Amino acid sequence: MTTPHAALEFIGVDKRFAAKGKSAEVLAVTDVNLSIKPGEVVSLIGPSGCGKSTLLNMGAGLSKPSKGVVKVDGEAVTGPNPHVAFMLQKDLLMPWRTILENIELGLEFRHVPKAQRREVSLKLLNQCHLNGFGDNYPHQLSGGMRQRAAMARTLAVDPLVLLMDEPFSALDAQTKMILQQDLAQSVSQQGKTVLFITHDLAEAVAMSDRILVMSERPGTIVQEIKVEMGDRDNPMHRRKLPQLGTHVSELMDLLRLDAHAEMH
Repeated sequence: MTTPHAALEFIGVDKRFAAKGKSAEVLAVTDVNLSIKPGEVVSLIGPSGCGKSTLLNMGAGLSKPSKGVVKVDGEAVTGPNPHVAFMLQKDLLMPWRTILENIELGLEFRHVPKAQRREVSLKLLNQCHLNGFGDNYPHQLSGGMRQRAAMARTLAVDPLVLLMDEPFSALDAQTKMILQQDLAQSVSQQGKTVLFITHDLAEAVAMSDRILVMSERPGTIVQEIKVEMGDRDNPMHRRKLPQLGTHVSELMDLLRLDAHAEMH
């Protein structure tokens, strides 16, 4: 019996960057080892500048490791990977395209026939609660609705792995929780694998199967927290459970946030 490949894997990964005006390189992340199973949602937390986004860039094939290897579905990542989709803080919708046309963009790049593109985008318009707004332009939508459109565009290419870099951080608390719920249900229904960066500790607990904690730069993974609260596809329910506060407190201790608060 063969063991299925990890959906996303980092093996002994270092990343160095040239420092502007200096001869020495900056070591951004070091000795990163992580493995995410198909269908698993893993959050990555850590101090600013510890290399979280650097890891996502390498996972997407936008940047290469200085040492080690990144694999998607068992194959080394050597460049932009069609099995991976990236969602950022900003929606980055094309202002001259309608919402439907924005959702279709990735499929268009992949030369999917127009009728099939439209079928997929209409389905996602409904799934992401954007019915009736397909012919609108981005400037006509609220920030939350634009981020829904960005989520639909990300799901449209049917990626194996979703890389998400604080996708809801710019939204108000209520809109954020609604979009977390929508994303969790979509990911669960479609069996997607997710690596999710967030600075919101409650969001990490509500959304994840596991949480990986990174150290200060050079970033490396120093702790893994398993979230066993059931109902991963229902973050709003998780937020009502007492275990959420326990996990958030544990993460605060690991990040030494109490110590920082006392210093101020």
